[in-house]
Amino acid sequence: MPAIISERKRIKESNMCFTISPQQDMPCISKGSPQLRSKVASDSYVPLLPGLPDDVAKLCLSLVPRTNFPAMAAVSKQWRSFIQSEEFMTIRGQGGMLEEWMYMLTMDDEGKSHWEVLDCLGNKPHVVPPMPSELKAGFGVVVLHGKLLVLAGCIVSEAGASATSDVYQYDSRLNSWSKLTSMNVARYHFACAEVNGLVYAVGGYGEDGESLSSSEVYDPKTNEWTLIEPLRCPRWGCFACGFNGKLYVMGGRSTFTIGNSKFVHVYDTEKQSWYEMKNGCVMVIAHAVLDKKLYCIEWK
Repeated sequence: MPAIISERKRIKESNMCFTISPQQDMPCISKGSPQLRSKVASDSYVPLLPGLPDDVAKLCLSLVPRTNFPAMAAVSKQWRSFIQSEEFMTIRGQGGMLEEWMYMLTMDDEGKSHWEVLDCLGNKPHVVPPMPSELKAGFGVVVLHGKLLVLAGCIVSEAGASATSDVYQYDSRLNSWSKLTSMNVARYHFACAEVNGLVYAVGGYGEDGESLSSSEVYDPKTNEWTLIEPLRCPRWGCFACGFNGKLYVMGGRSTFTIGNSKFVHVYDTEKQSWYEMKNGCVMVIAHAVLDKKLYCIEWK
């Protein structure tokens, strides 16, 4: 707590004579002076946990179960800022406190979709609030730094499908959604994946239902989407994954093939260019990366 301490000094009697002028009594400190700013900053400092050094307090907060993160974020701006930081996740990882949750998009009896979450024991820790957008189809989903990103998609109505470029982010630590910068190209039924902390979106259908070859990348540090080298041919209904620092796009269809494409488009993030591989997966319904190996389940 900031406090004002009054200190009195006892001066012995002497024969010396002191002359005190009002101007010399106290130095004048302007409102914007560095001294005043420094004092205000020091007086306004509040520890994360009273009585504990901040490094110890951070360790204590990092041991709290994940289900309590939203409540912790409401305690103070300091706690909220710390919970959202990469430092918080690093400390939890070092302490073996990382808890993996599975997010599922489900549909109720009325045909409305909503997100549900299950913890490692199969319990539902909390209810995920609805995403602040209209019901979509053909959107992409990527996990980035522990947050769920829902990319683009199309809004289906009686008039047809309308492609969108909106991007929404769900933060499980706050149990809330936020809107990010929109993509450069509205698209749906496209491929997307995270590679080296960046999000890539490739191909799909555009606003007029045309097949796309355009590709773009999202940088969370700048909250910006940037167009990159396009595919050699349009591709849609495909999927992507990050593997050994490269982006692999496979499955789906392209304008260069009859039926489903067997080609694999590989984007080298260092050279910032595409190249092709043959004999890839075709009708892929699910995929996963485990122990530096890519597994695909094909529909025959």
